Amino acid sequence: MAKAYERIANDLRQRIHAGDLGPGDRLPSESSLVETYGKSLPTLRQALGLLQAEGLIEKQHGRGNFVRRPRTPIQRTNLRHQWEKDRVRKPEPLRAQTGATEHDTGLELGDLVFFAAYREVEAEPDIAEVFGVAVGTVMLERTYRTRYREESFPFNLVRSYLVREVVAANPDLLDDTNEPWPGGTQSQLFTLGIELDRIEERFAARPPMADEAEELGLPPGTAVIILLKTSYDTEGRVVEHSEGTLPGDRTELLHTTYLERW
Repeated sequence: MAKAYERIANDLRQRIHAGDLGPGDRLPSESSLVETYGKSLPTLRQALGLLQAEGLIEKQHGRGNFVRRPRTPIQRTNLRHQWEKDRVRKPEPLRAQTGATEHDTGLELGDLVFFAAYREVEAEPDIAEVFGVAVGTVMLERTYRTRYREESFPFNLVRSYLVREVVAANPDLLDDTNEPWPGGTQSQLFTLGIELDRIEERFAARPPMADEAEELGLPPGTAVIILLKTSYDTEGRVVEHSEGTLPGDRTELLHTTYLERW
């Protein structure tokens, strides 16, 4: 038999799914809900906590509980890399029309707010190992945040690394004001005569750190997906490595594998 807080949560959940309480609507006050359900405040808060953990409601301090607006879903497919490579040698106006984020979300360029920041850092042991360079090698660290204009939180948190000495051959690649670059990273590397041969992606899941949960606007209990992406050129050299933190409540990973026919 369901416990009292579960019955309250079920009723509120049904009202949300039925549309009686729509996205952005404020739930009745806690005191009002206590009176409605005839249960104690701790029991009610257990029910609200359950709905909050499910991502159905969010508590805004000083304002009350609100039905959570659904976030724009992201479908990340492994086919995106060939899609990006196919566009590298296209004219810039065509490349500028859309990018990987639009590809993953179905949004248009004008729907997005884009942020990029570059800085030079010394390679820590883990990054040095990935690139096969000495610890302390000067790297270009690039931080990216992109969000839907109608939402407050970014789609993901990304840090990307390049060997500064390599990209310095094109000074434009050292300037973050040139972002967003038409065609993305593969098009940037193409200006250096670099063609990608393969991209390795490693995925893991873990609880978010406090700053990640806050920046991504995650409901309590939501995991993040960690994506480590390493790009190799046609000579087998690592030319770019990125670390992405993807929100588990709105990211779908779709990998299609084509099999050779007998």
